[in-house]
Amino acid sequence: MNAVIPHASAAPAPDAADGALLATGPWRVAAADPALEEVADTVRTLLAPHLPGRLLPAGSTGPAAHVLFLALDDEPPAAPRTTVGVAPDGGAHPADEAYRLRVTADGIECLARTAEGVFRAATSAVQLIATAGARGEIPCQEVTDAPRYAWRGLMVDPARSFLTPDELRRIVDLAALYKLNVLHLHLTDNEGWRIELPGFPRLTEPVADGPAGAFYTAAEFRSLQEYAARRFVTVVPEIDMPGHCGTLREAVPGLAEAPAPAGLRERFPFVPPLDLTDGATRATVSELLAEVCELTAGPFVHIGADEAFGATAENFAASVHELRTIVREFGKSPVAWQESSRAGVDPRDIVQHWVDVPMMDLPDTEEELAARPELVHAGHSLSFVKALKGFFAPTDHDVARVIEGGGRVLLSPQSHLYLDRPYEARFAPPEQADAAASLGFGNYRPRSIEHAASWDPGTYAIPDEYVAGVEATVFAEQFKGFDDVVFLLLPRLASVAEAAWCGRAPEWAEYRERLARHGRVWNERDLDHFATTEVSWAG
Repeated sequence: MNAVIPHASAAPAPDAADGALLATGPWRVAAADPALEEVADTVRTLLAPHLPGRLLPAGSTGPAAHVLFLALDDEPPAAPRTTVGVAPDGGAHPADEAYRLRVTADGIECLARTAEGVFRAATSAVQLIATAGARGEIPCQEVTDAPRYAWRGLMVDPARSFLTPDELRRIVDLAALYKLNVLHLHLTDNEGWRIELPGFPRLTEPVADGPAGAFYTAAEFRSLQEYAARRFVTVVPEIDMPGHCGTLREAVPGLAEAPAPAGLRERFPFVPPLDLTDGATRATVSELLAEVCELTAGPFVHIGADEAFGATAENFAASVHELRTIVREFGKSPVAWQESSRAGVDPRDIVQHWVDVPMMDLPDTEEELAARPELVHAGHSLSFVKALKGFFAPTDHDVARVIEGGGRVLLSPQSHLYLDRPYEARFAPPEQADAAASLGFGNYRPRSIEHAASWDPGTYAIPDEYVAGVEATVFAEQFKGFDDVVFLLLPRLASVAEAAWCGRAPEWAEYRERLARHGRVWNERDLDHFATTEVSWAG
């Protein structure tokens, strides 16, 4: 189904009707089963921006409208691939998201054994309708499809750049439209704490980089989770510890400092990580995480555990062990960044792989450094780069540690899935040259959209039983606001979604033809995207 991203890998059935569906005119969404009425309401909401004045309200009838028909079907679709990974809704096995989609001259049928499968089919239908163009023709066809990875996520960073609840809902809609099913919220860092905890009111006092009230109340967080759940998206909150805790330290004075490696304090400034082997500090963190777990509807709480600069290896491992134990005590499953593997791993652990030294793409000589203007502009010397490589050297073995311990790897490689990477300037249209040059983390080499779309999750050769899934990230160290987030996400998020759904990289020439039509989707949703000159965007 070449009009859809992620697309179905199965070819149209040979008995599909000839001709095309003329998608102009009015449409209605109809559910064959009362159990699908909520799904139908959600699909209407997703479809509405693409059919202004043409989408009939619920309950409308009449032969003049095309029908987007939703139905449960006991006949199992012949899914083109096996789903592997961790179910983000907490199920023992990946959800049954397989579906069958039929396009006829009268409309589109979305059939699956589960409501979630019907919803995935419906998002394909929304994309088909939205990308049909001025002529409005959709080829008649029948396709079956299913995801490769059960966990297909997106992380955003309101800790550094606050996003309002309404803006997060728009991101949930975008994720759902491209069949992503996890929204990971990086809620805390040195720059801010963005979730209300009644027992710790000072955490959400005004912060330097945002207005008063720049946090999610308990009611807002619960409402966001309910909104996401109706789109089959699970919200995973991240409370980043034992490092990245500057805001926590300001709000809760007296938390014990982790013992630092000898001589480190004299060489580099850092915010001291927490020492959870200290009884009082552990008790405070336990009270705090108890509130987070109580607010979280889904099964997972992310504990961070990345870049705990300033803690000895022994103390870091002990603190990570305590964080995992606390989260499990309150009925949730911990997720953590890959550094947590150094505290030991067992089959219950999900560990998010984001970096290794080769992936960092750092220079080895003065000549190579001079050829990297983004690093020179950031003021990096070769000695600093060498120190950086030394600090990150243990990351080269983290994935092996996870597999040896029987845990699961969540793939988020910085090389392709960190979407705060700057765009390559030579592909920027003139009107977007300034934005392309200014947005993104300055330490990363700018890359093309073709580079982003070349990522193949299968290249890691991790056995299926040790894979949790795929997750893109967009950290906000060097940009502010919703529009900047969206500009960095689009069009790259579509290729991440494709790889997560299909389990492989698309063929570039074919993919960019499909991608060209999705500019319409984003324009109709008022989402500004990077209009790379690598793609001949459809009008």
